[in-house]
Order: sequence, then C-alpha cells, then structure tokens
Amino acid sequence: MGKILGIAIQNYGSLKSIKMGQLLSDRGGTPLGNMVAIIGPSGNGKSTLADAFGFISDCLATDVESACDAKNRGGYDQIISQGTDQPLHFEIYYRETSNTRPITYELTIDKDKNDRPYVKEERLRQRVQKMGRPLSFLYLIDGKGYAFEGSEGGQDDEGKITGNKVDVELNDTRKLGIVTLGAMKQYFRIEKFLAFLQSWYLCYFTPDTARQIQSAAPAPYLNREGSNLNNVAQYMYRENPKEFERILIDIQTKIPNITKIKPVKLQNGQMVLEFYQSGFTEPFFSQRMSDGTLKLFAYYLLLHEKNPRQLVFIEEPENGLYHQYLADLATQMAKNVGAGYGKQLFVTTHSPFFVNALSPEQVWVLEKSVDGFSTAARASDYDFVTDLVDEGAFMGDLWYSKYFG
Repeated sequence: MGKILGIAIQNYGSLKSIKMGQLLSDRGGTPLGNMVAIIGPSGNGKSTLADAFGFISDCLATDVESACDAKNRGGYDQIISQGTDQPLHFEIYYRETSNTRPITYELTIDKDKNDRPYVKEERLRQRVQKMGRPLSFLYLIDGKGYAFEGSEGGQDDEGKITGNKVDVELNDTRKLGIVTLGAMKQYFRIEKFLAFLQSWYLCYFTPDTARQIQSAAPAPYLNREGSNLNNVAQYMYRENPKEFERILIDIQTKIPNITKIKPVKLQNGQMVLEFYQSGFTEPFFSQRMSDGTLKLFAYYLLLHEKNPRQLVFIEEPENGLYHQYLADLATQMAKNVGAGYGKQLFVTTHSPFFVNALSPEQVWVLEKSVDGFSTAARASDYDFVTDLVDEGAFMGDLWYSKYFG
C-alpha cells in the first residue's frame, strides 16, 4: 500500500522546476489524490512528466547512466534542462497508510569528473512523531553516508542520532542506494519504500503487440507494452476460474458491441480469449479485434488486478478510442482507485470527454511560461472553475471553452 502525496522535479527537460501536491519543502500544498489527470496543449510537458516517472523506474531497474540512455532519451546532456548548470533533482513525498508518518525521498543526479551521470545525493527522511522534525534514515553523498536499521530512528540536521546507525559506502555510485540497501531485511523502511517504487506500472500499451502469439506462460501482470495480454488472462483463469469469468462479464458490459468474452484453453496449455461481437455467430480472437476494443479490454483488465500495482501511469488513453467511451472509462478509473492507499492512477490526456468525468481537484494543467519551461497548477486553483462545476458545468467543457488552461 501507499501513494505519492506530492512530487517535485527540477531540471528534467522542460520541467525545470515544477511541484505537484504536498511536499516536505512545501507543506502548504494539497496532497495529490488517487486519480491525477494531467492536461494541456501539445508540447507543454505532459510526455516529459510521464517520462520522468519512467526515468525513476529505469534507474531502479538498471542504473542512472543506463536510464539516461534508455527510451531514446539521448543521455544526460539531452535530458537536463537547457541553460542550467544545476543537476537533476527529484523529491517524492510518500505515505504508506493514513496511520503512518510521511516519508520524503530526495534524489540528485549529476555528472562526475569523467563526465558520466552518477548519484550525487540520495536521502530518505521521516518524522519521529506527528509534529516532530524529520530524521534522515538514509543519507548518501557521492555514495558515502549512513543508513538506519529497523523501523524507527534517524539523524537530524544537527547530528543528533536516535536508533541504530550504520556507516555506508557504495561500490557503484551509478546505482541507487535504496536498491542496494533495500535488498537487506535490516533496513526495513528502505525495503518498504523500494517495494513501493518497484510496483509502479508505466503503460506503453500498443494493440499490435497485444496481437502477438505468446508462449503458454501465465503472468500475473500486464507488461508495459501489453504483449502478454493472453498470458495475464491465463494466469487469472488458473488462479480462480469463477472469479475470472465474473471479471470478463463485468468487462464485456463496458466494451461496445461485445456480447461475450470467453476464455479458451488450447491443447498446449495456452489461454486465448474469444470475443463475440454483435451480429456475428462465430467468435473472433484478439488478433482480429479492433485497436479500440483491445485497448479498452487491456485498461479494464488492468483495473481488475487482484494485487494491483500501487502507481499506474497511462499516457493518452483516448488514442484509438471513440470519444463517447472516454467519460465512462474515466469514471471507472476514478471509481477503481477509490480514496484509500491501495492504488494511484496518473493519466495524461487531450480529451475533454475524458476530463468531463473528473473533478477540479483531480485535474492538473501543464502550461509553458514565458521562459519556455513548464508550470503545473491544479484546475481547482483557477478562478471560478470550482464554482462553475458546483453549478453543474463539466470540467472538460470548461477546459475546451478556455475557462482555464
């Protein structure tokens, strides 16, 4: 469990300095909710924001230098904001449950003397009590510093120590300290926070990859491209056939022109799905289904995960979908994430139909300032937007009519 209450990003492309939600460095902000939609014209930073999340995820999976080169990023010099001599910096304000104290994670990535990106600074902090000062329980500069074992303790900025402090020196400054130390049980809080970050799912679903024939290997989660769609169906069917069939019945009511979705087990053990369409007596396999049908099915399957990923980021779900389906998709997404700490969903979109199903508190607007860099503001902070919605106006219609954004 857990979710991001706020995030700050500095010097990542067009995101030279943006803040969203509540932070340790900005306690006056309103925490991010479970449904976060990011809107704005093309070229204003939505894809860069999504890529920043992907960059953090790639740093965890490999190292910071490899992450700079991955996904056609072009290396550190292409990532860093133009005209700055400051390093990349991320701040994540995280809370596991309503009864736990928030944790702040700070990560700074710079270039070393050999002109290669490395982890310059990494820090995890948590308050000792509700109104107490935050204590660092992981603090590394150039790979050297300390970490605290157990679930309590830390060091304040004056050097006062509470708990069991361990000196740390990493062998590789290109790897994140939380990855190295989070693999050790004695660093309980680091382990828990690492598990949260590793549960992120960045969706790069494309229908063509979903049409590929996969081996008979059940998988509990969709991969980033969605190529294992049938494997996930096979896993869900094997774990609980009755529950999976109930899920399919629920999904088929939300996909237009689909009257039935039926799992079929082949002789080689592979699971495939038969889609029954209105007007046809014979079913179609996924290879023959439209892009829109496959995308809707993948999104709704994602919402029905038994043990959901704690943070999901989807870019422009409207691509390939008929506009009238989008409001219901947005409603189902917001309903699925709920109000607790089980799942958080970030979505970038250009669609006013999608935004129409959301509230001002759920929508963030990215715009370009006069210096060419992006700014972020919650829709509820714009004049009159909340009042107009309270009177019956729809968010997407207000956005389309340029009341904000």
